[in-house]
Amino acid sequence: MTTNDKFYITTPIYYPSGKLQLGNSYTTVLADAAARYNRLLGKETYFLTGTDEHGLKIEQKAAELGKTPQGYVDEMAQQFKDLWQLMDISYDQFIRTTDAMHEKAVQQIFEQLLAQGDIYKGAYEGWYSVSDEEYFTESQLAEVYRDADGNVIGGKAPSGHEVELVKEESYFFKMSKYADWLLDYYQKHPDFIQPDARMNEMINNFIKPGLEDLAVTRTSFNWGVKVPSDPKHVVYVWIDALANYITALGYGSADQTLFEKFWPANVHLVGKEIVRFHTIYWPIVLHALGLPLPDQIVGHGWLVMKDGKMSKSKGNVIYPDVLVERYGLDAVRYYLLKAMPFGNDGVFTPEDFIGKLNYDLANDLGNLLNRTVAMINKYQDGHIPALASGTTEYDADLAQVATATIAEFNAQMAQIRTADALSTVWKLIARANKYIDETEPWVLAKQGASAELADVMAHLAASLRIVAILLQPFMTHAPKQIFAQLGFDPAAMQIAGLAFADLPANAQVVKKGEPIFPRRDADAEIAFVAGLLTKSDKKKGRAVMEDAKQAETTPFDPSKTELVSTKDAQIEYADFDKVELKVAEIIEVQEVPKSDKLLQFRLNAGDKDDRQILSGIKKWYPDFENLVGKKVVIVANMKSRKMMGRLSQGMILSAEHGDAVQLTILPDTMVPGSEIA
Repeated sequence: MTTNDKFYITTPIYYPSGKLQLGNSYTTVLADAAARYNRLLGKETYFLTGTDEHGLKIEQKAAELGKTPQGYVDEMAQQFKDLWQLMDISYDQFIRTTDAMHEKAVQQIFEQLLAQGDIYKGAYEGWYSVSDEEYFTESQLAEVYRDADGNVIGGKAPSGHEVELVKEESYFFKMSKYADWLLDYYQKHPDFIQPDARMNEMINNFIKPGLEDLAVTRTSFNWGVKVPSDPKHVVYVWIDALANYITALGYGSADQTLFEKFWPANVHLVGKEIVRFHTIYWPIVLHALGLPLPDQIVGHGWLVMKDGKMSKSKGNVIYPDVLVERYGLDAVRYYLLKAMPFGNDGVFTPEDFIGKLNYDLANDLGNLLNRTVAMINKYQDGHIPALASGTTEYDADLAQVATATIAEFNAQMAQIRTADALSTVWKLIARANKYIDETEPWVLAKQGASAELADVMAHLAASLRIVAILLQPFMTHAPKQIFAQLGFDPAAMQIAGLAFADLPANAQVVKKGEPIFPRRDADAEIAFVAGLLTKSDKKKGRAVMEDAKQAETTPFDPSKTELVSTKDAQIEYADFDKVELKVAEIIEVQEVPKSDKLLQFRLNAGDKDDRQILSGIKKWYPDFENLVGKKVVIVANMKSRKMMGRLSQGMILSAEHGDAVQLTILPDTMVPGSEIA
C-alpha cells in the first residue's frame, strides 16, 4: 500500500485527570473530520485516539478518591469513550497505556535504546511539576519562591502549576547526540511541522540554545511501566505515552500487520502546548529505533474564552455534552471546526456560537434546502428534473462556482484547514441562494417557462448535493437528512470523483421538508450559553447578554452607517488611533427585505470568517451587484449592532458631497485585511 492509498491519523492520548471540556474535544473532532474525509476519498484509513494512564498525578488522584489507580483510570477511560460516542467520533482504536500489549512493547523499546547506548543512568535534580509531568530548570520557571536568605524554595512552571524540588536516580536519553540530525531533518522536510511558526519556535527556543539530555524514568512512584532490567525505575511519560502511536499498530508484538500497513503516520494532530515533545523527543526516539518519521505533525491552537484559556480555576469552562443535548451534535461539531482558524486560537463567545447556528446553519443552509424542496414539490411534482446546461444566463456561473468549490475544498482538507474548507462550502451555499433570487422561479412559473424552471430546480438540487457531500466529514446527521429530503442514495455520495453534472436522475424529494436547523431566539440562547459558565464567570455572561439586547433594541439611524466629516470638531491622535481601518473585499451584496435604504454586504477583511456589514447606500447604488470584487475601507473595530433584525459587524467608509454618496473604492492590488493608518 502506498502513502497515497492509506491514511493514518492520531490524536494525543488524553490524560484522565478530569472531565474533558469543549476545547479538549476540538482535537478529536478535527481528527475525526480528517479521517471521514479520507474515507470519502476511498483511502484505507486508520484513526487512533486513547488515554495516557500512568504517572504520579494518577497515583495521587486515585488515592484522594480512595480508589486503586487501575480502578480510577478504568472509570475515566469509559467516560472518554462515552463522550466520543456522543460526539460521533469514528476512531478505529482506543489505546490505553495500561493495555498489556502496550506495556510490553514499551519495555522492549526501552531495553533496545538502553542496549545500544542511547539511554544511560545518572541522577537528576531539578524542579518538577506534577500537573505538567515535566521538569524545569530554575531559569525556566515563571515564578520562584525564596526564603529569607534568598534561596529558591519553590515556584511555578510556565503553566502556572506549582513545582517541587526533585532529587532522584534516573535514566537519561541522549537527546544532545541527535540535535544536529534533527535540525538537518527539519531543513530537508520544511512541511514536517505545521504551521511553519511552530518549527521556528522549536529551532530557536529548544535546539539552537542546546538540546539537553532527557530524564526518561522516575523512582518516586510506582504507577507505570517498570524497566525490566532495573524494576525500581518507572518509564517516564515521554517514552511511555509517545510510543502509543506505534504500539497501537502492533509494533513490538508478534503480529505487526497494522504497523507494516499504516506506519509512518500521515498526521499526528496535537495541541500547541505539546508540540515540543512530538517534534523533538518523538522524532529522535523513532530515529534511534531505526523507524521512519510521521509525514507531518500539526500543532493546533486552543479554543479560548475572552479571558484566556478554558480552565476550571478561572471558572470559564464549557462542556460539550450540554451543548450537544440542547443544540444537536452537528451544530457543535460545525462550530468547533469553523471557529478555529488553522494553527491559531479561536475565541468562544455565546453570541458567536448562537450566531453561527442562526446565520450559517439556519439562514444560509437550512433555508436553501427548505426553499428548494418546496419549489420542486410545487413546480415539478416532487421530482428532480434532469440537469440541462445553459438554459438560464446564470447556470454557467453557478456550475463554475460549484466546480471551483470542490477543487478548493480538496486542497484545504488536504491540509486539514477545516475552517477554510467550510468557508468555501458556504460560498457555494451563498451562490445558490443568490441563484434563486436571480432566476426568480415564481416568475418563470407564471410565464409558463417550463424548460427554464426545470433547469433551475435541477441546478439547485445539484448544488445542494455537492454541499451535502462536502459536509459529511464535519456533520454526521445533516448531510443524511439532506440526501433523504432530496431522494438521493447516501451510499453513492463520495467525494472522490465528485462533479456538479453527476445529478441522479429523477430523484423524488419528500413532500414536506422539515427544517434541519431551526432558528433560535438569539437573546434566550445567548443567556443559556452564558449561564453554562461557572459562577465566577456569570457576570461576564450577563454583560454579553446585555450588549446583545441593547444592539437588538437600538433603533436604526441611517446617518450612523457611514463616517461623516465634522468640520469644526478636532480630535487628538489618540482618539484617531482607536479606530481600526482595514481593507476589505466585497464578496456578496444583497438587498435587505422591507428596507428602502439598506444593502447587506459580505466582506473578506482578512479575518478568520467573512464579516457582514449593513450600509444605508441603496439609493446611490441601484446596480449594487457590480460592487462584488471591489476593495473598500471598513471600520473593523466598531461594535456590532442589529439593523432590521440583521447583524452589522463594522462600517464601510464613504465620501459624501451634497446629496451624493460614494464608497471609498481602493485599487484592486490592495490585500484584504491590510491596516490603513
